[in-house]
Amino acid sequence: MPFANFKVPAGTLDEQQKEELVTRTTELYVEIYGERARANTMVLVEEVTDGGWGIGGNVLTLAALGQPSGGESAAHG
Repeated sequence: MPFANFKVPAGTLDEQQKEELVTRTTELYVEIYGERARANTMVLVEEVTDGGWGIGGNVLTLAALGQPSGGESAAHG
């Protein structure tokens, strides 16, 4: 079964963006494995609590990165 797990900072994606991740990821697996993969593809979008993630040993927050929360995205829209 194809499986994708996206871990994203909480509040950075709205419901439509999460749906798009699921749909487009499923379509990618179908392109690679064929139509048989569609019914068995699992996509999990997990929201990580602000401050519950880090890079290079440093805990990051949306405020520290200067990013808006609440589903607003500079890359989408």
